[in-house]
Amino acid sequence: MFTVIGDLVGSRRLPDRAAAQRRLGDVLTEVNAALAPAQDFEATIGDEFQGATADLATALLAGLLIRLRMLEVVDVRCGYGAGEVTVHDPSRRPLLQDGPGWWAARAAIDELGRRRAARSWYDAGESAGESAGESAAGRAAGAAAGGAAAAAAAVGQVNAFLLTRDALVDRLSDRGRRLLDGALCGATQRELAEREGITEGAVSQQFARGVGAVRDAHLVLAAATGTFGTSQAGASQAEVVEGER
Repeated sequence: MFTVIGDLVGSRRLPDRAAAQRRLGDVLTEVNAALAPAQDFEATIGDEFQGATADLATALLAGLLIRLRMLEVVDVRCGYGAGEVTVHDPSRRPLLQDGPGWWAARAAIDELGRRRAARSWYDAGESAGESAGESAAGRAAGAAAGGAAAAAAAVGQVNAFLLTRDALVDRLSDRGRRLLDGALCGATQRELAEREGITEGAVSQQFARGVGAVRDAHLVLAAATGTFGTSQAGASQAEVVEGER
């Protein structure tokens, strides 16, 4: 399971915290409908929210969509984790649960507290070996040192992706972020131009400034993990990567 714990950055300084919480609730509902996660994203306590997915690509996509849709009100940061999750009481909301997956996501959030400018971090926790593609039997057979190095490299690669992705998002205008949101959900440049009331050439310029790179990077990651991330886009997104810029 891939877990996500997020929170609102600087929410105590907002003039209308209730409005921000309402907006967060709406955004989480939208993301749940688009991605059908293993555990719905829901507000927990204070300014935090959480959810879980069956694959890493969808977890990272969910966090980005939430951030893009919240930025008009407040910034968002997300800690991503990997590991087993135990639900003790499925009738409670938020769920009463525990496990290494949540410990890893919490460790990632703690790391973000030390990286003030970062908005995303991944911690594979106790499942690092498995996430790097190793079996428990293989590690037990004497590859512990190599396995630890491979696991650390895999986690490092994900965090390098996240740092670069978020830096590109930070450089986008409000329109660029809306276009990225739509592109991540499978919209073509023509459809995005119609939504914004602008020319396809203007959309193409925004893609060249980072929208296309972030969209394509997510598609490459999703293809590598065997999923295209959204329930609505699927193979049509793969065609966009090959045929549309």
